[in-house]
Amino acid sequence: MSKELLEIKNLKTSFRIKDDYYAAVDDVTLTLNKNEVLGIVGESGSGKSALAFSVMGLHNRAKIEGNIHFKDADIANISPTKLNKLRGDDMAMIFQDPLTALNPLMPVGDQIAEAILLHKKDMSTKQRRNKVVDLLNKVGIPRPEHTYDQFPHELSGGMRQRIIIATAIANQPELLIADEPTTALDVTIQAQILDLIRDLKEDMNAGIILITHDLGVVAEMADRVAVMYAGQIVEIAEVGALFDNPLHPYTRSLLNSMPSEDEAQDKLHVIQGIVPSLQNLPRQGCRFAARIPWVDESAHEENPELHEVTPGHFVRCTCHNHFYFPDESKEEQANGVS
Repeated sequence: MSKELLEIKNLKTSFRIKDDYYAAVDDVTLTLNKNEVLGIVGESGSGKSALAFSVMGLHNRAKIEGNIHFKDADIANISPTKLNKLRGDDMAMIFQDPLTALNPLMPVGDQIAEAILLHKKDMSTKQRRNKVVDLLNKVGIPRPEHTYDQFPHELSGGMRQRIIIATAIANQPELLIADEPTTALDVTIQAQILDLIRDLKEDMNAGIILITHDLGVVAEMADRVAVMYAGQIVEIAEVGALFDNPLHPYTRSLLNSMPSEDEAQDKLHVIQGIVPSLQNLPRQGCRFAARIPWVDESAHEENPELHEVTPGHFVRCTCHNHFYFPDESKEEQANGVS
């Protein structure tokens, strides 16, 4: 395994609602290595983007507790000035919605050049323009010299996403966070964007955190996967181990919700209920228990912790030993219980 690049320890990100703070990211511990893609999956509201914004220091009014170690600094507890020197240079983010991430009144080439100027002040205007044209070419944009002077509204969704990627990699960051990078793109463009991210990882030897709700993307891209639910990591494993032997009821439910090519399905599996809101999120016991009411209460831990069941494969709560799908046969239920 390559050298550790990022270490998140007991991270807690809380938002104020009226007079109280509620944790959207609750005691998360993760590591990321160089030249590794760590996939983070979960439904909307699981805390994935809140985690990403915490790492990048982009929350304005959140209360951040815990540690985020990167390049010999605890970026959860350093000054904004020091963080700004890292952000956009050593660490960068590909945002989910390129149209809102780009300035509509500024040519896209100038926006990429601005990211370079902030960290490479000794480059001349001509050098910066040449660098931007090279970046546009690298991310697969045709006629980069022409595109340099275009505005975001003149470009397609796929082209705008490439502009965001070019901006993120302008200073060759060691840490790259991609937050739902293929959302709202058609499947052909999705494949191109994912191929591009994969190539960039190899070129820059970067560590990449890939945030998505698409398990197909995770299977194709990730080296390791962390499954997130209600602000917590409920399972983490190598990608092959997770898909071959999913353990947590939430992970199994997500995988069971995917269409299968092997057999015809009359209908897709639907996970009962929804991710609870911050104010209604249970802070004691298994947070997924309410969505699997057929599993006896005694199967859950009072204070669920991550347990290493096999080397590198961690799962939260003992309920995974007792979980089954209600429509499974007795034999299937017996085989599913570890």
